[in-house]
Amino acid sequence: MIVGLVVACEVAFWVLLAAGLAFRYALRMPRTGLALLLCEPLLEAVLLVVTAVDLRNGAQPDWRHGLAAVYIGFTVGLGPSTIKWADAWTAHRFAGGPPPPKPPKYGAARTVHEWKVAARWILACAVGTALLQAAVWYADGSRSTEPLRAWQLRLLAVLGINVVIALSYTLFPKRQPAERR
Repeated sequence: MIVGLVVACEVAFWVLLAAGLAFRYALRMPRTGLALLLCEPLLEAVLLVVTAVDLRNGAQPDWRHGLAAVYIGFTVGLGPSTIKWADAWTAHRFAGGPPPPKPPKYGAARTVHEWKVAARWILACAVGTALLQAAVWYADGSRSTEPLRAWQLRLLAVLGINVVIALSYTLFPKRQPAERR
């Protein structure tokens, strides 16, 4: 049931995003579009409540509960930037707005960009890890929580990879190629 709800939340995320942008730009109803976009966090709240109720009703904590926590964390950390990107692209494509800015390619600007991306992933991993820890505590310690701890280790690896990528741009900034004559 939990996996089905995670899938339903992901599908609903994209449906709400598409509907919100359609109302905002195609139907020229920006308030309605904004209201639809603001419904996005309700999806995560429903998933969180259903997962907590499932654990409280005696379900053995397993990978499905971990997946729910990780999904919520990723949505919190990466969802706003995804919505912002989709909004800018839609405004450009269908409403005559400016093209969405592309990430810088070189130098300090690229380094700053990479750290901003890493910060979003750090937030996603922190929220996911905190929810997983809350699930461990919520399960009363009377049941095995190893699958939840395994998800925490995976998130730590994802966090590490993103920090290493950002750090590599700090230590070895990409330089603009020299112009040829």
